[in-house]
Amino acid sequence: MKKIGFLSFGHWANHPQYNARTASDTLLQSIDLAVAAEEIGIDGAYFRVHHFAKQLASPFPLLSAIGAKTSKIEIGTGVIDMRYENPLYMVEDAGAADLISGGRLQLGISRGSPEQVIDGWRYFGYEPLEGETDADMGRRKGLEFLEKLDGKGFAQPNPNPMFPNPPGLLRLEPFSSGLRDRIWWGAASNATAIWAAENGLHLQSSTLKEDESGKPFHIQQAEQIRLYKKAWKEAGHAHEPRISVSRSIFALVNDQDRYYFGNESNREDKIGLIEPDKRAIFGRSYAAEPDHLILDLAKDEAIQEADTVLLTIPNTLGVDYNVHVLSAILEHVAPGLGWR
Repeated sequence: MKKIGFLSFGHWANHPQYNARTASDTLLQSIDLAVAAEEIGIDGAYFRVHHFAKQLASPFPLLSAIGAKTSKIEIGTGVIDMRYENPLYMVEDAGAADLISGGRLQLGISRGSPEQVIDGWRYFGYEPLEGETDADMGRRKGLEFLEKLDGKGFAQPNPNPMFPNPPGLLRLEPFSSGLRDRIWWGAASNATAIWAAENGLHLQSSTLKEDESGKPFHIQQAEQIRLYKKAWKEAGHAHEPRISVSRSIFALVNDQDRYYFGNESNREDKIGLIEPDKRAIFGRSYAAEPDHLILDLAKDEAIQEADTVLLTIPNTLGVDYNVHVLSAILEHVAPGLGWR
């Protein structure tokens, strides 16, 4: 059994074939898609976060809106780049969104990846400390976010406050109990996955990772997940770990599917660079008739190791078509793989 969610990049463009032509289109359609996905039995609605791009950026207003209009579906990100964040303000935003949703937030965060502009976090007012890299800064801010989510007081109260204070040091409000145990880390390397496990973070592993062995993508990702599970067990955390993998999976059940994704059927892993000195491997897309799709996916070792599969969706094709894409997986593929 696996949880099945969708992952939206939230693109928009003024293109004649796009249903999402403006930021408003994308935001409102994201809410509608989450509502419809819950109705058909999808377990999670997850959204990418990118800055300086015509894609979804500020997640908490969107997550709060979805939380207010749904009742069961998990709501999350994949991932928030912590280099751009004020960890304390983020604790308040996340707490509010989690309370609005009734404790359904599943936040994916990370140290960040190459962005649209050079050192974009500098425009947000952030600089690494002396001796830090920007990646170090992202991890440091991630740990500060986790620490403040615990709800322990840390701020000295004003002796003459506007409103009476409770005794002791003050914490950030609103506080949402349990949210600390629902934070995920997006890891592109084996070492970072181990670090995430040691710090009690669930693991998000996407469709790319550092090429650390030259093996096929799904095998490298499965090895990463096994290292994560081993490190989690050794750390002795009280709560159980969760692991998600992202995949582009399309069941070709009608002519429209074949028109859009028929050329994806023979795709293979690709090798590229995510940074000038970091070789990366990008996982293949899956697109085929349901019977063939089941056979292909059954060989994917990383999917077997994960408890959650996030289906990357073509959000620009509109709500109705994406509901069809998700429904086709639930109806024609998931049962054959034992996911349902």
